[in-house]
Amino acid sequence: MQAIREWHDVDENIFRNNIEPLYEPAVLRGVAKTWPAVALANQSTTAIADYLKNLDRGAIGEMFVGDKAIDGRYFYSDDLRGMNFKRKKEHFRSAIDKIVQFANENSEQTAYLGSMPVFSSIPDFVNENSIPFLDKRIEPRIWLGNKTTVSSHYDLSHNIACVVSGQRKFTLISPHQIKNLYVGPLEFTIAGQPVSMANLENPDFDKHPKFAEALETAQEAVLEPGDAIFIPTLWWHHVKSLSPFNVLVNYWWNDNVPGQGDPFEALIHGIYAIRNLPDSQRSAWREIFEHYIFNPNISESSEHLPNDFKGILAPLTPELAAKIRNFLIGALTHKK
Repeated sequence: MQAIREWHDVDENIFRNNIEPLYEPAVLRGVAKTWPAVALANQSTTAIADYLKNLDRGAIGEMFVGDKAIDGRYFYSDDLRGMNFKRKKEHFRSAIDKIVQFANENSEQTAYLGSMPVFSSIPDFVNENSIPFLDKRIEPRIWLGNKTTVSSHYDLSHNIACVVSGQRKFTLISPHQIKNLYVGPLEFTIAGQPVSMANLENPDFDKHPKFAEALETAQEAVLEPGDAIFIPTLWWHHVKSLSPFNVLVNYWWNDNVPGQGDPFEALIHGIYAIRNLPDSQRSAWREIFEHYIFNPNISESSEHLPNDFKGILAPLTPELAAKIRNFLIGALTHKK
């Protein structure tokens, strides 16, 4: 596969002006290499595990536990009625102990603890480990696990993920390949976001023939402790942890107007309101959406109107966002 473009010595200027505007994935080599957590991870599993346990404030998270038979691929069950793993609530400290225990090659289980909010679970972590060019208000999330695989999915925000311990292989596919990804249910998901039903590591091209086209465009990289990756919003990413004990810290953010609506929720509403209309009406609505939403010149739909007469077509502000939200709440509340 094509290698993801790599950047070195990234600072705020390089990231904001050269990397983020490209809307392409980017490996940020060594961006977290000075973190004390990375130094301890390079010493031993025990050193980084003890460091994290000493920061614990008693937080509880959701841990996935899978049998050895699934080979670390947390996914739907064979009959698609449930999952091939178990979910359980676990204290952060005891979760670390179990993940260390399962790191033994003879273990019959693997575990994965994901998306623990750092500010509430290990708040002192950010005093020593941070990315200087990111807004300090962005809450990091910490992920720990054994040799596990996260199936291809996308996030609704930009993401920078920093490898603290172990190696991780990231495989990214453009959002323009969605028609070739055989996406699973939008509402019955493994961990929040829809996933590709195609197995990236062992694809069945009889069942998913178009997936071959998606793979032709895929990009990949292996990250070491101290490395990070920038994953733009909506880019599909498959993540494989290659080491028996892995720690990752990520940052999600977007630059939306405060109070701005969620595009995924708009998609669900579109399915609800438009998907089942007659073809002729769907075609007409496509033209309307192109005019008001997807036109590269977004001002074209309202430039003929005086500024004080544009209504919701005016540039979005927090106040206008709140007005639109209240309209939608009212419309949905009274919908029969």
